Amino acid sequence: MHRSCGRYRGKLKDIVLLCKFHNLPILADGIARFAFDRFKKDEALWWGIDAIIPVPLHPKRRRTRGYNHAQLIAKKLAELAGIEMLDQQLVKVKNVPPQMSLAVVDRFKSVKGAFSVRNEESIREKVLLLVDDVYTTGATVRECSSVLIGAGARDVRALTVAQA
Repeated sequence: MHRSCGRYRGKLKDIVLLCKFHNLPILADGIARFAFDRFKKDEALWWGIDAIIPVPLHPKRRRTRGYNHAQLIAKKLAELAGIEMLDQQLVKVKNVPPQMSLAVVDRFKSVKGAFSVRNEESIREKVLLLVDDVYTTGATVRECSSVLIGAGARDVRALTVAQA
């Protein structure tokens, strides 16, 4: 199951881009509040969620950017929902080009094998909410979900800020 707050255009796109690429991580708090308000009554999304987990950045990209915007959004979302956040349990082990720079067919190939679970015990039998900024082809969400399920998660749902 996947939910997005809105289409990746207009003001929503501008806010995501400002947060992600223009050194404005402070916007993550408002983005998380927007997402929570949009879906707080969506029982199908929240039912049984044990933990929230952000889509990670590769360590090299995180050092360059200085922060992971998805992590900041997930942290505030977890706080608002009163749900545990599992940080640093899903890790990006392969530094791949940004998905937005790739053709659709190459996006799925690019993320294959790019993620790993650090401590399988931390996610075993848990229902997880995966948080990311933009859903375009679903390649990242699918690969992360597959890795988490393969490591023992019972279910993975996804919440993205925008959908292209």
